[in-house]
Amino acid sequence: MSAPESAAAWRELLSAFADFDQQFLDGPKAVRGQQAVAEGYQNLATMLALSLDMHLFTDPVAPRFIDNLTPFRPDRRWGGDNTDCYYSYAVVDPHRTYRVSGSAGDSVMYSLTVYNEPEPGAWPNRTVGLLYDTDMPLDDEGRFSCVLGPRRPAGYDGPFIELSPDARGIITRDYHEFPATERRVDWNIEVIDHAGRPVAPAKSDDDIAKSLRAALRFAQDMYALIPLILTERKPVELADGQNLSINTLAPPYRAGGATHGYSMQDACYCLGGFSLEPGEALVITSRHPVARFWNFTLWNQYMAALDVEYGRAGINSGTAVPNRDGTVTLVISREQLEHPNAISTKDHHEGLMSFRWFHAADLPEPPVISLVAAADAPRSVS
Repeated sequence: MSAPESAAAWRELLSAFADFDQQFLDGPKAVRGQQAVAEGYQNLATMLALSLDMHLFTDPVAPRFIDNLTPFRPDRRWGGDNTDCYYSYAVVDPHRTYRVSGSAGDSVMYSLTVYNEPEPGAWPNRTVGLLYDTDMPLDDEGRFSCVLGPRRPAGYDGPFIELSPDARGIITRDYHEFPATERRVDWNIEVIDHAGRPVAPAKSDDDIAKSLRAALRFAQDMYALIPLILTERKPVELADGQNLSINTLAPPYRAGGATHGYSMQDACYCLGGFSLEPGEALVITSRHPVARFWNFTLWNQYMAALDVEYGRAGINSGTAVPNRDGTVTLVISREQLEHPNAISTKDHHEGLMSFRWFHAADLPEPPVISLVAAADAPRSVS
């Protein structure tokens, strides 16, 4: 009896993960210090579990949403997450028709985005469709719903996303000003038309082998990007054309339908890197356009939000204390400083910074950033 193909795929996956640590141990992407190395292995464990969740255990015939990024699960911080949002994920078969529904909870806004899959496991490069909470009216019981499918069902005139032949993944986003105390959105998904396709799980040897190889491809796309090394003060170019450099923020930009990964169509982003010695601080002052929600997050070099269990790693439009002129000043340092908008890097020497704005009326102005002695950083709003 010949060896099953799933066995070969399994060994390929494990072999690749056994070698991924070379990304952060040696060569041009080697990180500095025991903390960064330890976080590298934590990230490896996260990516192994996540890639299997998203590509082996997902099922478009009997779909369900899984948490793939959350503020409070340390095993679900990766890929540029933020500390104010719950993300969930499900897969679809573009031939079938689905109903997604839920209750709004206490979120300040929520959305559902369908992405394509250029090839099995590859990160998406296109947004197939997007619905915000404002596109999905609540019924008399306080629930919303929408339909996804290859064509709009006869007689249905509600919220709808047409699934293209390469549609695969759904990301839901549930934003909160105070996620620790607020109820999250309750997302549900069900198939309402199988279009004559089999109603059975795909678990043949070939199916499992394809899923394992898709999981590996997903992880490979992640490790093509991380860890991000910025200490040499040379700009690092990201896949979307943005450049990151030390103690600066790149100009804000508005995302579009084309994407590398899971960026949010219609969102505005502003990314940068920090490199701080003890006793240094970054002072960032920004003027925010009218927007439904904005936030700022600190990441480590693996694009994972810093541990929220030991103090906040981000701030948002509901928690930030503005200056009298409406601007917002943030103070970033390795230790926790006294300013009401101060955020500690939790002694991380280097890492990343991210602003996001949603439904912004205008493209945000570039934030003003300066490096100062921590003793000279502002202690109160102006």
